[in-house]
Amino acid sequence: MKIAPPVIDYRKLRLSNLNSATFRHLKLLLYWPVYGLLFLFVERFYHADSYFSMHCPLDDWIPFNEWFLIPYLFWFVYLAGMHLYTLLYDVEAFRKMMHFIIGTYSLTILIYLLFPTCQELRPEEFARDNILTRCIAGFYQFDTNTNVCPSIHVIGSLAVMFTAWHCKGLQKPGWKLAFGISAAPICVSTVFLKQHSVMDVLAALPISIAAYYFCFLRKK
Repeated sequence: MKIAPPVIDYRKLRLSNLNSATFRHLKLLLYWPVYGLLFLFVERFYHADSYFSMHCPLDDWIPFNEWFLIPYLFWFVYLAGMHLYTLLYDVEAFRKMMHFIIGTYSLTILIYLLFPTCQELRPEEFARDNILTRCIAGFYQFDTNTNVCPSIHVIGSLAVMFTAWHCKGLQKPGWKLAFGISAAPICVSTVFLKQHSVMDVLAALPISIAAYYFCFLRKK
């Protein structure tokens, strides 16, 4: 595939022209450190009096499978890759994606504060000992089992998929299908790694669908 030249020459970026029409979209990236601080607050410093445990019968039928760590971690590449692509080749799609993320992630933080949730699905011990289960054990220690509904992993995956569907350079059916196929195992991985309940995944869907309408479909 022949790659088109970047639509913006970022070599011309200076602090003096950051407010210009050419570069001011970069300010949307400032949301990420803000979100990081907010998430750190709800994860480490905000302790609710009680947490609602997310669980449904389907969770008991889904087995733990460490191989889903691969698509789970691929989420970071998936998200960062779309940021880089849109910054270089489709700034309007980048803006829409960031508006989607800012709206949904901020709402999610608010939900975590008003409706604290947790999950008690993680296995007490792993049936197998391998590099994947060891990584997951370390991941469990780093990432708490609170603030799980709705799933940020699912919302972020859908943000990338929707953005790809609206990127000018990714309009071929093959690209749209590829991003849809990529998003599916990332979302599914959250329940197979016992990071989320099925309810957390389902809760992320209406939020994402509403944001998709307002950020991508609604005519301004």
